[in-house]
Amino acid sequence: MARYTGPSCRLCRREGLKLFLKGDRCYTDKCAFARRGYAPGQHGMSRKKISNYGLQLREKQKAKRIYGILESQFRTIYERADKLRGITGENLLKLLEMRLDNVIFRLGYGNSRSESRQLVTHGHFLVNGHKVDIPSYTLKVNDVITVSEKSKATEKFKVFAENPKTLPNWLQANVENFEGRVVAEPSRADIDVPVNETLIVELYSK
Repeated sequence: MARYTGPSCRLCRREGLKLFLKGDRCYTDKCAFARRGYAPGQHGMSRKKISNYGLQLREKQKAKRIYGILESQFRTIYERADKLRGITGENLLKLLEMRLDNVIFRLGYGNSRSESRQLVTHGHFLVNGHKVDIPSYTLKVNDVITVSEKSKATEKFKVFAENPKTLPNWLQANVENFEGRVVAEPSRADIDVPVNETLIVELYSK
């Protein structure tokens, strides 16, 4: 599957805020956005008036980049969200949060969503006792995520056990057993991404 392979910091600069795509590095002085907080390119420092369409487009691009999803997959998730009961924008964010790669990130196994996605594709995790190496796999309430026995002995997961992460309300973890559980669907208040989902719905509704 195609994926973006360019500089992650360029995406933050284009959106005008930190998307924390590189994990711990984003909190240091090495962060490119902290040093050059303007859009990349020849005209990055120039001021431009943005239309309503431009605002909607930027919001969609921001969400895609935060979760590391390309256009066709993002559109598919939006169409699923639109068919569900409730508010389409909130449904969209819930589906993005319930992806396996994002849950692995929320549980603290990866410092960023891209690292978490790599851990999933390398087969380090089981869902309800079955190996799952598809980052886009959608979890459900009561699903249990565990680290495979072989992976528990690696240095990466030893460090995780020594430095547990604060979890959102919809997840629980047993650090000693390298186990996480989805205990509820995330509410909008639980989702801390800086995205205005209403603008995305307006964009796709045209």
